[in-house]
Amino acid sequence: MITTPVALLVLLSALMHAGWNFVVKSSADRFLDYTGLSVAGAIVAACVLPWLPLPAEASWPWLATTVFIHVGYYLLLMRTYQHADLSIAYPLMRGSAPVLIALAAPLAGDVLSIELMLGIGLVAAGIALPVGAGIRRGVVGRQGLSYGFATAAIIALYTLVDGIGARLSNHAVSYTLWLFFLNAWLVLGVAVRQRGRTAFAHLQRRWLFSILGSVLTMGSYGIVLWAMTVSSIPAVAALRETSVIFAALLGALLLKESMGRWRIGGAMVVALGAVLIRWS
Repeated sequence: MITTPVALLVLLSALMHAGWNFVVKSSADRFLDYTGLSVAGAIVAACVLPWLPLPAEASWPWLATTVFIHVGYYLLLMRTYQHADLSIAYPLMRGSAPVLIALAAPLAGDVLSIELMLGIGLVAAGIALPVGAGIRRGVVGRQGLSYGFATAAIIALYTLVDGIGARLSNHAVSYTLWLFFLNAWLVLGVAVRQRGRTAFAHLQRRWLFSILGSVLTMGSYGIVLWAMTVSSIPAVAALRETSVIFAALLGALLLKESMGRWRIGGAMVVALGAVLIRWS
């Protein structure tokens, strides 16, 4: 069962997560802006890490593994946003992931109740409604679907790895900051290889944007990893995906993307699923 304070914090994380995805989607250069978020996150982490204990030794193999998984997520996310609207791509990715996480829950030692499984199912179904409507209208094509589902699989994988790693670390905040610190240099390496010196010029020009965005990314994910140390990983992951409601609103209000009855209905189903998860 997720307590009310934990549930509220995860919902705050959902809002923060939708916010940085909105920022990346609305960017003129998503690839380099995401790189900027990663590098700024590493700088912020480097300022804080000396004051925190190291994660427990048992968590380091998980931390080393997830760094490479997150780079794969980064590359697939950029591809997905090239082929689908935020209000379609975001729910497609985030809605599929909780189902995959729930199926793999025994690997993390989590046991799912009937109520929790129903809540996760409702969240996934609510997210799927606007995606299905978008497919019928031709808003998202085959490439957008392929990249979206591939990204969902990566999300499920890193969520499980990080959930287990955070539990073993004995300090979720330290684990989170080490993840962002280590991941940034791989991301920067990919950016420099593809863009050369342009990458450094972009980072210098957008430094304030990068720092503000990194606070959203690290804060959002740090809350989730901490919540996974005190609650079920599938429950936290599914509750976090209520972020699709925030993303749909941001896409409609600020990016002028369509917000029809299917998205509104889907949001209501997601909310119902979130309530059920909270009380499961």
